[in-house]
Amino acid sequence: MSEQISDRAGLPGLVERLMEFVPARLRRGAVVVPVVRLSGLIGAVTPLRPGMSLAGVARTLERAFAMKHAKAVALVINSPGGSPVQSRQIYLRIRQLAAEKKLPVLVFVEDVAASGGYMIACAGDEIFCDPSSILGSIGVVGGSFGFQDLIKRIGVERRLYTAGAHKAMLDPFLPENPDDVARLKALQREIHAIFIALVKQSRGARLKGADDTLFTGEYWAGETSVSLGLADAVGDLRSTLRARYGDKVLTPVVSPPGGMLSSLFGRKSAGAGTAASLEAVAGLPDELISALESRAIWAKFGF
Repeated sequence: MSEQISDRAGLPGLVERLMEFVPARLRRGAVVVPVVRLSGLIGAVTPLRPGMSLAGVARTLERAFAMKHAKAVALVINSPGGSPVQSRQIYLRIRQLAAEKKLPVLVFVEDVAASGGYMIACAGDEIFCDPSSILGSIGVVGGSFGFQDLIKRIGVERRLYTAGAHKAMLDPFLPENPDDVARLKALQREIHAIFIALVKQSRGARLKGADDTLFTGEYWAGETSVSLGLADAVGDLRSTLRARYGDKVLTPVVSPPGGMLSSLFGRKSAGAGTAASLEAVAGLPDELISALESRAIWAKFGF
């Protein structure tokens, strides 16, 4: 009888010792706020320079919102923008998951959340930033070059065949057509209106600036962004989450799928690797242009 009592008394101790091997976020009573990093240009995809897209972040977001004991999901954003389509799709997926799982979304801006980056930030129920963060740039931009005089100077004849009166619209090797510019600007205004509506819907009465201030494409530092209602407060992730959920809050970073096993099983044959290398070399001019464009976009915000 005494041995049975001793065994029973020792069971809680055994369970407690076994719990030491269970990850902290899976233990009963754990307070968890998964963290997802969303960084880089949006939708700027080339073979060697993938940009942020819904396809690239969807699984990571789903894993974060499905995490056991999650009280909220934190997004760390550092993006100068990019594709309005991918930006809006990522925004929509975040809001859909937040509604399905009934979890608040807290956004923390690092260096930049501008243009499409700010559109994604609007998926947060609250937006926090550093005093030196840059937010805004709520607008649409497009650009090109005009080479028509250059090709004449070097003796190149442009030959272009189309079916459709506007198929070659804004071709950089043809003189600029005012009608084509007017069509482009009309398209930009339409996309800009969608962006403005999204910001107004997300931020609501928190917006404090006039439309002709907030939606001109201008951008601001952190504290000014808070005063304009583009962000809610100045604050960093660790301090904010500890103040809200306690010092023992767990903040696991949810990374994109990958690692050693995926690289082993996804390894290509030597021949395939050689072919891929040759393709990469052949695409270096495009990659160089892509890198310069990326650098130019980041440089616009001083980075």
